[in-house]
Parts: sequence; structure tokens; C-alpha cells
Amino acid sequence: MRKKLQQTIKPLLKTFLALSLVLALALGHADGALAARSGGRIGGGSFRAPSSRTYTPRTYAPPGGGGYYPGGGFGGGFGFPFLLPFWGIGGGFGGIFTILIFLAIANFLLQTFRRVSSGETGEADYSSNSPVSVTRLQVGLLAQARELQNELNHIAETADTNTPEGRTEILQEASLALLRHPEYFVYAGGGTQQASLNSAEGQFNRLSLAERSKFSEETLSNVNNQLRAALAKDALPPAGELDNPTRLFTEGAGEYIIVTLLAATLGKFDIPTAINSADDLRQALRQIGSIPSDKLLAIEVLWTPQAENDTLTSDDVLANYPDLRLV
Repeated sequence: MRKKLQQTIKPLLKTFLALSLVLALALGHADGALAARSGGRIGGGSFRAPSSRTYTPRTYAPPGGGGYYPGGGFGGGFGFPFLLPFWGIGGGFGGIFTILIFLAIANFLLQTFRRVSSGETGEADYSSNSPVSVTRLQVGLLAQARELQNELNHIAETADTNTPEGRTEILQEASLALLRHPEYFVYAGGGTQQASLNSAEGQFNRLSLAERSKFSEETLSNVNNQLRAALAKDALPPAGELDNPTRLFTEGAGEYIIVTLLAATLGKFDIPTAINSADDLRQALRQIGSIPSDKLLAIEVLWTPQAENDTLTSDDVLANYPDLRLV
């Protein structure tokens, strides 16, 4: 009886073990395919509005110390009588002072007119409620664009992320690096969200965290001039790939590089919401790369994979970047 029971259970155990092995391999393969990868990050900036400044006009007085000082009345070496030449008192000596005073007033009016015309009113040109544009532009390239990774690594290692001019240069150089490899363009996506200065930092940080969460590790970063690099590691194939040698054949090369540009700019700024071609992508890259430093509040450049020999498969792209479109 016992022997007969063992003969009945033995095939069932074999079937159970076989199913368990298949499930383990399948789940291991899925985890590997959807695993996050190494990433690089460059960023910096501030969302604090500058304190309001009040412009104080310069005062002009003729030689000798005479003149009118705001809040202090008439003073100087000559005192009040220096104005008398306007009414012809003082003869030839007074006539010289009349000319000097006239030139000083004319110069003051001219400088004031120039400041008003150029918008230099002395007041901060934006406040906590000023509009801010938060823009995200993503580019997917074939992994053959390995030179791009080297360029981004170099930018991260040498960039100055603490100054407006340095952050502007980072955005320009990253845009140029992408524009130099149009033959590898595959995917693109992006858009702009409007927010007030008070809420723009939160919106910017949410977009940044969403991208960073797709990395298993930030292997190279330069944020606010804090350069950090992880120890170099040889990337291993995803789990299950060695157990399924036909995977590479069925997927083909299937390796990509994803680069994300984030920019917060003062005022109205837009890139096309629908990037359907390489020309649209080039136009968007030119737009984001030409933002002037006086309008650029904060930037981040993120890319994956960063580590040498690391790969990003088509499964990874579909799982982590579903809103990207073919260009």
C-alpha cells in the first residue's frame, strides 16, 4: 500500500518541482528585465526670489560741494546761494555754475530715461507669485552612442553647478552633445508645466525624483558642486539572461541610452508637447539649450545607463518610460 502511494505521489512531485523551476526562471527574467540601471546626474539652482531693492538716484553737484542732498536739504561749500545763477545773479562766475548745474540735471534725466527704457527700475522684477515654467525633455538613443556617455561624464566632472553662468553652460553643453548624435535618435518626449515661484520647486523636485527612482544607483553625480562617483563595477547581464540564451536573439541589440533635461525658467517657456520627428526633437533641444542665465532658476541633467558596460533593454524602456514616442 505504501509503495503504491509513493508511486502515485512521485510523478506529482516531479511535476510540482518542474513548475516551480519554470516560475523561478520566469520571475527572475522579469525582475532582471525591469531592473533599474546605473545613472548619472548633474544639477543645481535656487528657487528663492531675490529681496526687493529700492533704487536711490545718484546726486550731482557742481564743483565746490554745493548741491541738494535728499533728506539733507541744501548744503555744501556754497549752500543755498548756488542756485541764484539761474536768475542771473552772480555775473560771469554765476554763469559758469549755471552751465554746470544745467549739465548735471540733463545728465541725471538722461540716465533716468535710460534706466526706465531698459527696465532697470531698481525693483526686483519678480516676486513669490511670479510664473515659472518647469520643462522636461527626454531623448532615447541607441546604445551605439557611447561617445555621448563620455561627453556627459566629462560635463559632470568639470561643471560649475553653483553659478547661473555655469548652469547655463551645462544645459548648453548637454543639448549640444545630444544634437551631435542625431543618427542615434529613437525616442523623445517632454512638456512644460506652469507654476508660481512658491510651488515651482516642489514640481521640479517631483519630476527629478521620478527620474532618479528609475536608477538602482547614481554612479556619478555633481549637484551643487558636490562631485560623487561610485566605484566602477562591471555590469552583469540581467538575471535569467544566461538561463535563456535565445533572449538576445529574439530581442536583437535592444540597448538604449535615455537622457533627461530638466529646467525651471522664470516666465513663459514652452517646448512642443508633441515631438513626432527628429526635426521636432532638434528644435526642442535648441530651445532648451538657449535659455539665458538670467531666466534659468534650476537645472538637472540625468542619464542612464552611466556605468561602463551597463545596458538598458527595450523591456526597461517600455516599463520605465512609457510616454516616450518614436521619432
